Amino acid sequence: MDESPPLSPPSPTSPTERPPIAYDLLLSRRSIRRYEDRLVPDELVTRLLEAAMAAPSASNEQPWHFVVISRRELLDELSERHPYAGMLREAPLCIVPCGDLDLVPEGVSGEYWVQDVAAATQNLLLAATALGLGTVWCGVHPRPERVDMVREVLGIPSRIVPLCLVPVGYPAEQKPPRTQFDPARVHRDGW
Repeated sequence: MDESPPLSPPSPTSPTERPPIAYDLLLSRRSIRRYEDRLVPDELVTRLLEAAMAAPSASNEQPWHFVVISRRELLDELSERHPYAGMLREAPLCIVPCGDLDLVPEGVSGEYWVQDVAAATQNLLLAATALGLGTVWCGVHPRPERVDMVREVLGIPSRIVPLCLVPVGYPAEQKPPRTQFDPARVHRDGW
């Protein structure tokens, strides 16, 4: 039996200490719209989906499904039909996070599927950055014409709502880490 002590979370850092690596990762996540002509291995796709499904969800309902697209004709069609997804012409992969309305209970927690799937999407974006991949979030929901188009192209049933398209690939552009911190947007103890 392993008698090693349990892992403890990292201790908070003082303002003069270097932030944890996870903090650097958050600032390194950027929207990538140019991709190398290189396939993403299935093992990395699985790791992205594991990270996505580690997200929190209201009442732990996990109301998500993910459509993984690697067929070039589907990527090209989505790139032509979504007004802001032209980068899919270069991306070797797209993941479509979706909400399953049959998995959300009626009442208060059922209203949170969008937040749940958005949290899963953010996990996916951060995991991609950690794995050396690039991504960009292309919104679908709540635009009915985009939801209908993605359903049509991918044969998604009506109870499933595509939240967004996430092109994935090895970046063919480099962007420096950044923050968009704006102290004018911070309100303490009230407005």
